[in-house]
Amino acid sequence: MVGASLGCALAGSGLRIGIVEAVELRSDAQPSYDDRVIALSWGSSRILRAMGIWQALEREGATPIERIHVSDRGRFGAARLDREDEGVEALGYVVESRVFGKVFARRLARQEDPELLCPARLKSFDIGPRRVRLLVEHDGRQRDLHARLLVAADGGNSVVREQQRIRLWRAPYGQTAIIANVTPQQPHRNVAYERFTDTGPLALLPMSEGRCSLVWTARDGQVSELLALSDRQFLQRLQERFGNRLGRFLEIGRRVAYPLSLMHVRERVRPRLAIVGNAAHLLHPVAGQGFNLGLRDVAVLAEVLADAHASGQDIGEMTVLERYGAARRGDYLRTTLFTDSLVRTFSNNIFPLTALRDAGLVALDLLPPLKHLLARQAMGRIGRLSRLERGVPL
Repeated sequence: MVGASLGCALAGSGLRIGIVEAVELRSDAQPSYDDRVIALSWGSSRILRAMGIWQALEREGATPIERIHVSDRGRFGAARLDREDEGVEALGYVVESRVFGKVFARRLARQEDPELLCPARLKSFDIGPRRVRLLVEHDGRQRDLHARLLVAADGGNSVVREQQRIRLWRAPYGQTAIIANVTPQQPHRNVAYERFTDTGPLALLPMSEGRCSLVWTARDGQVSELLALSDRQFLQRLQERFGNRLGRFLEIGRRVAYPLSLMHVRERVRPRLAIVGNAAHLLHPVAGQGFNLGLRDVAVLAEVLADAHASGQDIGEMTVLERYGAARRGDYLRTTLFTDSLVRTFSNNIFPLTALRDAGLVALDLLPPLKHLLARQAMGRIGRLSRLERGVPL
């Protein structure tokens, strides 16, 4: 989705763009109870609106997050964020991944550029002083491609990053996210819940048809037991962890587990190479910042490349690419500090710390300026904003 977003952002810029994608973007995929979702910040909706994509996502079904309830399990601390306090129509949105695929497939099918090579596989590539040469397998035949710039948007296990031996820093959390869709007895009323427990955060995001997307962070050693539980047993355990704010949990879909770690690359750019999205950074899912951070990568890189091309510069030169790397540094550091601090502070049960964090949640709820600052960070509204982040097309 990050690579497709970049291609769509640069459409009409005069650049010739190819998107190499292994998994087919199906526009005919049918809705399923188990649809996976993406949590979009308010800022991300602005980026997508400026790209001309948001309207289609809304029509296909984007569930607004109107309020966020933050609590500490078994303790008195709690805080609430509300869209009305921030003067926006929603703090964020929840969109099914299937819908993203459908919208991108339609958008790319209407355009000659970018060209979507899908399903396709990158077999090899060579970065030279003036161009990148790529060997791609597409529709059962080999294609020899040349470009001035290669953008690695191939995820946390990036083949491009590994082949280039780009150093990275990684720290496992010792936690695993269990993801599933659940149906509560009571309507979610467009409220997102972030509940901190002794094993990690537990989040419920509002979805269509009265469902909620569950992200349950458990210690690595607990995951096998939780996955082995029957649906009834799992929902009972979930009820104990979350409480009764939404009544009883009635139904659950397929459970999927993802080990969690913090990761970032030492170099975002090299001559004729830029790295974006999960290929450049992995975050804990607390506060749902991962895809939003990647989309802000796209917004900045697209602006840098479009401006460079318009002024006749070579988009693969380091003098151009370093603008992207420098512009992204502050946002990444703020977002990483924000998410990592939440996880480490609220996964610790040492008494003085528990008392301080509960007092902090109460203070947050009572002090509008502090709450406003937290909301702006979660919404992607802090720091210097690119044109797309301001809602201005390239």
